[in-house]
Amino acid sequence: MFSFFKKRDTSPQYLKFDGQNAYFIRIRTAKRGEIVEIRFTRSGDISSDEGGYYLRKGIVAPNSFDRATLEIRFANGYAKPVITVDGGEAIPLSEWQ
Repeated sequence: MFSFFKKRDTSPQYLKFDGQNAYFIRIRTAKRGEIVEIRFTRSGDISSDEGGYYLRKGIVAPNSFDRATLEIRFANGYAKPVITVDGGEAIPLSEWQ
């Protein structure tokens, strides 16, 4: 039969929305496990791409100088972000303290 209930998105959330056009994300570096919080904005950091938007940001941890590269691809309307971290991992919002 037909279902009138919308499916819940059970994938972990990594981006915290701040204000009208800013986001926060936390990255744990692979080498020493240092946690780095990154803030980026739609107008200053995100570029338009075919069929959506794109962010690529180099990260250097302040204490251990570990390096990582963050890449996020958004669909139109900044929906369904796909997050890739080379040299680390994104931390879900449920683990933020």
